[in-house]
Amino acid sequence: MMVTDKTYKNTNRRERVIFLAKLVVYLCIVYFNIEHPAVYNKFVWLFKLTNALSFFLGANLVISLAWLLILSWYTRRNRSKPLEKDNFVLGINRITSVLNTIFLALAIMLFFGVDLLGLVTSITIVAAAIALLTKDYITNMINGLIIMFSDQLSLGDHVRIGDYKGKILDITLINVVLQNEDDDIVIIPNSVVFTTIVVNQSKQNIKKLTLEFELDHKHPFTIRGLEERLRRAVDRYSSNFTPDSFALKTIEIKKDFVQFKVQLLMPLANKEIERQIRRALNTEIMAIAEGID
Repeated sequence: MMVTDKTYKNTNRRERVIFLAKLVVYLCIVYFNIEHPAVYNKFVWLFKLTNALSFFLGANLVISLAWLLILSWYTRRNRSKPLEKDNFVLGINRITSVLNTIFLALAIMLFFGVDLLGLVTSITIVAAAIALLTKDYITNMINGLIIMFSDQLSLGDHVRIGDYKGKILDITLINVVLQNEDDDIVIIPNSVVFTTIVVNQSKQNIKKLTLEFELDHKHPFTIRGLEERLRRAVDRYSSNFTPDSFALKTIEIKKDFVQFKVQLLMPLANKEIERQIRRALNTEIMAIAEGID
């Protein structure tokens, strides 16, 4: 979830308060175990509960302390970097969630009397089989961590991954979530991201607007005249794109029609302005195709 620096500071403060509360609960459980062990003779389930809870809280406190120390160190070294788009913070949060989930599962097993040492030994024996069965999942997780701890893709970037274009809403251990121009949510597995050509327009600090169209040979037009008409159609949006970036290119000349491509660069991505420019170009192209001056 994307957060501002102020929201992040509030979250960090809240995490410290929660950490202290968990520490107090943990110390109370330890004290009770030491001072009142006889209670467990009457209530065996209570022993199992406190044992499992102390196991989970102990692990969770270590993870939370490491999270607080790492994030405090990182934010001091990167004060100028917007935290809402920081992949390192995202990666640390994902790893923390995974570790907490693992220790919670172990604590539940401990409560039900499962021998954790025997369980670990059993898992070691069947580790190869598990790796084979979950290799795609593991590959996605590894690829997700690589993406999170790199600066190649960040939350909010406008990218093209294969045939899909859009804004990155989230990066998980399994997939990358995009929002395309039609506001559809596109979920792309991390393994696909690593095996597909990715174009990150945000890293160039530009948004390339491209529109392809065809014109029949029966319509009287010249390349120069066509470019001038299309340029005039978007003149009112000239402040929203780089002046010298407007270009009309001929892609292919067929027997019955010519295929063109018009391109321009927008210094700042603005979905609404982009739609208006596309609408203006499409309207002008239709007028040219219908022979309207």
